[in-house]
Amino acid sequence: MISRDDELVAFIDGLPPRARLMGLDLGTKTIGLALSDVERRIATPLETIKRVKFTPDVGRIKDLVARYEVGGLVFGLPLNMDGTEGPRSQATRAFVRNMKPLLPLPVLFWDERMSTMVVTRTLLDADASRAKRADAVDKMAAAYILQGALDRYERIAADAEDAADEAALRSGLDLDTPPEGGALDD
Repeated sequence: MISRDDELVAFIDGLPPRARLMGLDLGTKTIGLALSDVERRIATPLETIKRVKFTPDVGRIKDLVARYEVGGLVFGLPLNMDGTEGPRSQATRAFVRNMKPLLPLPVLFWDERMSTMVVTRTLLDADASRAKRADAVDKMAAAYILQGALDRYERIAADAEDAADEAALRSGLDLDTPPEGGALDD
């Protein structure tokens, strides 16, 4: 069985160089969008689409994908608190299934539990007005989701590099040979 980390690595490593990622927070009334930089390190809130109908919603996403040279989509998957999938997760998967023929990009689903709450709390702490919170929360949630995937990928890459460095260090040491200058028993 493929792990979530393996799925993430395969998804990002399979992208063309310098292709951006787009994060999407799919709601019933809006779709929050975020965009990574070309080095895929930082997620930035992009915009919030007011949902109308499926075709124009996907049309707007397609326009932004083309404009920003996006190579892959990271959809927030609204899991239940116990990790199971409910009706909102099923709706998100159905949206992606229907979108694929119109926008054939690689898609990664990323756990979005608590993203809206964390973003709302941040906006409240920043003393943002109710109107500003309503305008910003969806695109900021999309950025939070996308940044979570980017950060996890960076951690996996750093761990792999550390393991490779440790293996190289160990293979360079011959533990049976005494250090220069004599035997250990002298």
